[in-house]
Amino acid sequence: MPRPKEFDREVVLATAREVFWRQGYKATSTEDLRLAMRIGRQSFYDTFGSKKQLYLEVLRRYNADGLQAFASELQTTASPLAALRSILLSFSRQNPHQRALGCMGVAAMCEFGVGDPEIAGIGKASVSRLEALLERLLRDAKARGEARASLRERAAARHLSATVLGLKVMSKAGATAEALRDVAVAALESIAPYDSRHAARTRQ
Repeated sequence: MPRPKEFDREVVLATAREVFWRQGYKATSTEDLRLAMRIGRQSFYDTFGSKKQLYLEVLRRYNADGLQAFASELQTTASPLAALRSILLSFSRQNPHQRALGCMGVAAMCEFGVGDPEIAGIGKASVSRLEALLERLLRDAKARGEARASLRERAAARHLSATVLGLKVMSKAGATAEALRDVAVAALESIAPYDSRHAARTRQ
């Protein structure tokens, strides 16, 4: 009879995420994963099917966790604008190691583009959910007078989504904390009521 699997699935998935996140998909071999996860070859294939299937599962979880963290920030912060400020400025507050690691989701989009429909679909779905969260946040901000009344929520949400993605790429490319902060503050100023733009700049 085959021996039972002697590993925690959640633990080995977290290990696989770290390997993929650090090396990317194409530079990571099945052997790299198997050795890092400390599981046998047959157990690897029996449990995850293939490197590609494992990557898809890890990527979906990574993106879902990031969106959940974003949603939690909205629920626990005092106001919509405060939540957005916290999210945008978080990139400049990361340590150099965190910035160099970048975002696995953005790395997947850069590595594959639209060449792989499954991976492109995961990225597209995540961006759509991010834009929806941002649009709701901006609608709430307008209702509270924290965003200018003429703001077009959907267009502004797309701009802010692109800003978040851009900040992640800048982080990976070695941008300084000052540069990341400048981009974040400019994005905040683009939505704030005109008489509040100085406040957005000086609260950092």
